[in-house]
Amino acid sequence: MNKSQLIERVAQNEGITVKDSASVVSVVFDTITESLAKGGRVEIRGFGSFKVKDYSSYQGRNPKTGDIIQVKKKKLPYFKVGKEMKERVDR
Repeated sequence: MNKSQLIERVAQNEGITVKDSASVVSVVFDTITESLAKGGRVEIRGFGSFKVKDYSSYQGRNPKTGDIIQVKKKKLPYFKVGKEMKERVDR
């Protein structure tokens, strides 16, 4: 399922227009993104949690040339699936 399919499904299930549904989905995604950008954590019970993980710099290799390069430290979003979601998927 992609974002446009999610928007359509929300519109159908809630009996609202696709435009209103798109607005709702965008607000949810934007709010999660803003919270993570501020270093926060987002937990949705029964679904999972989002947080930001810090990765240290390290030496890597350029796959084309094989040269050793220094990879900068970075922060990346991380999703951990919730127990209820695991159980529903593993049926």
